[in-house]
Amino acid sequence: MRLTNVLLKKVKSKRIMVVVESVVSGHKFNTVRDRLSDKIECIRFDPFIQKDCVYRERKKIRSA
Repeated sequence: MRLTNVLLKKVKSKRIMVVVESVVSGHKFNTVRDRLSDKIECIRFDPFIQKDCVYRERKKIRSA
């Protein structure tokens, strides 16, 4: 009985897709990160201001 429950249990994905937004202009893009890792914060080129700026994770979209 117990083995059946383990085998039929729904598998959780190890990665999730999140929205990352520019702190300066609000430009957004989607990226994938590990479920157990910290929130994403990175420096990336922003096409609206034509310079590098900080992007921060806003929200989870779906499991990837």
